[in-house]
Amino acid sequence: MAQAHFSAELLDELNLLCLYNLDTTQAGLKVHAGSASPGAVAAAERLYEKGLVTQADGGYLTPRGREAAYFAQELTGLLDPAELTT
Repeated sequence: MAQAHFSAELLDELNLLCLYNLDTTQAGLKVHAGSASPGAVAAAERLYEKGLVTQADGGYLTPRGREAAYFAQELTGLLDPAELTT
């Protein structure tokens, strides 16, 4: 079986998706090139190229982006040690 892993670039994209507020469609993100990490800036550009956000510097989630952000946030919640019970 092939080994799967999350690349640094994919982790940057997932981290950015986790910052979106899914309780509203009226809240977006602005990734400022001067103050954000280079990884976050590049992640925002990649998410835009993938059609998940409306602007190369963040913007709003597209419908597909909302789905991706939902699953990213769900996965984070499932894997968060504070959420795990024994």
